[in-house]
Amino acid sequence: MNRSLYSKLVLIILFLIIALMLVTGVFLTRGVRSFYLNDFYENMAEAFADNELAVALREAAAEDDVEQMSEILGVYNGRLGIDRGTRNYYILSGDTGDWLAGSTTPERELTVTPNIVAALTGETGDASDPNADYMDVALPIEGGSRDYIVYIIDNRETMRSLNGQLLQIIVEALAVGLVISIFLSLLLAKTMIAPIQELTHAAEKVASGDFSDKVANDSKDEIGVLSRTFNDMAGQLENTLVDLRRSEQMRREFVANVSHELRTPITGVKSYAETLANDPDIPADTRERFLNVILKESDRMTKIVQDLLTLSRFDAGSFTFSFGEFSFETSVRDVYNAVRMEAIAHHHEFVLDCEPDIPRIRGDKARVEQVLMNMVSNAIKYTKDGGRITIKAGVRGGEVWCSVRDNGIGIPKEDVQKVFDRFYRVDKARSRESGGTGLGLSIAHEIVVRHGGRIDLKSRLGHGTTITVYLPVEGPKDA
Repeated sequence: MNRSLYSKLVLIILFLIIALMLVTGVFLTRGVRSFYLNDFYENMAEAFADNELAVALREAAAEDDVEQMSEILGVYNGRLGIDRGTRNYYILSGDTGDWLAGSTTPERELTVTPNIVAALTGETGDASDPNADYMDVALPIEGGSRDYIVYIIDNRETMRSLNGQLLQIIVEALAVGLVISIFLSLLLAKTMIAPIQELTHAAEKVASGDFSDKVANDSKDEIGVLSRTFNDMAGQLENTLVDLRRSEQMRREFVANVSHELRTPITGVKSYAETLANDPDIPADTRERFLNVILKESDRMTKIVQDLLTLSRFDAGSFTFSFGEFSFETSVRDVYNAVRMEAIAHHHEFVLDCEPDIPRIRGDKARVEQVLMNMVSNAIKYTKDGGRITIKAGVRGGEVWCSVRDNGIGIPKEDVQKVFDRFYRVDKARSRESGGTGLGLSIAHEIVVRHGGRIDLKSRLGHGTTITVYLPVEGPKDA
């Protein structure tokens, strides 16, 4: 690939140089030819427009003095550009076009050109033929006994010589330009290909799963932009793969947790049911106790399945809320009254402290109360008997808030971020005893987020936990 890029760049630059030189050569040679043609005919027109020269030639022709006519033209050699090498003048017979006199004697008979033919008919022959190898002008002059033609011809040798020199210069410039272009094209190719090679190397590493190699290119050109875009893309791809691995790990853990959570009550139900089925003479009180255990474990499985269905609806975006306006303070008090007897049963000091003038809010009343109930129930579960649980509520800015503070077992610092993970429990054994599934806070978090709010949790192991929920008074924007 590298050789191909090098060769392509070098060849492209070489072709550009050659094409430029060819175009330049064509335009220069055409320009020189056009300049000489225009200069010749303008020079002739200006010279023969001189009244003194015209009168002198007519007077000499009237006397049929060819020598005198030749001498007059010789006087105007400078103005006519006569150099006897490339440009000459001749005096021709106006009847036959034969040579009579001139600046030099032609080595062979003059060719009768279209301009001479025009002069033989009495017209001025000054037509320009770009394709001819000569330039000529034929001027008819009336004489005494016969007519004459003043004929000036240029063989274009000067033009051809100049064009030859130009072509030589162009060829020399082309050779030098090719050498320079090869050198510059190699430098350019290296400058362009080096970052491309680095990008290719980094892309190969990314393809193999190694995202550690970043392309270092701080230039402001397109390659620099491409390098930075590649680095961003590689970073996003790496993050995506990390998220996928994390999601896969969470999926495996979730399946394992669900299997474990369902296996325990199923095992209990099966054991007690088999005992009842295999022993028809079991005492009535024992049978009743076994049936109660079966019912309890069945309720636990039902709760797990219901919570899983709720979370799956959240994940699928199909969970619907019934938003409406309700009193947040009333909901807090209702939850307090609902669990007050349970707290007393555990000998907890159970305190409610609500600020005055808590506004009504917009939300799903049942779901908000579900969140509050989960917060308070967790505080009761994870606080040893005789503890202290305080519920506070108020308003701040455009949000209402409710906090539940306990002096229970607390949460290890490294596990604080996990409390909203599914199936997370501080004390797994105690949770199962109390019917906990480890899904309550996950569901609570989803409900609060759907309401446009947030949950804040602070805890110290052995010192208790404070969990606070914040909800916007106006409800979620998309409600």
